[in-house]
Amino acid sequence: MMKEKIIEILKDVLEENSVNENTTQQNCPTWDSLHHLNVAVELEDAFDVTLEPEEIADMKSVADIERILSNKLEK
Repeated sequence: MMKEKIIEILKDVLEENSVNENTTQQNCPTWDSLHHLNVAVELEDAFDVTLEPEEIADMKSVADIERILSNKLEK
């Protein structure tokens, strides 16, 4: 459930329909620093969390985002 929501946000923000659970900053050409900040803002809104700068910097893949959000939501 969470993963699907993350993927939908990434598809929307990055304007990239090929986003899937294996997508990373390395293999997605539109995932640049500006889009990265927009992704973080959308994730904060969607999951009602506040991401720390270190967490935002660590979000380099769908798996990273899912791990960081899971940790946030468990607290």
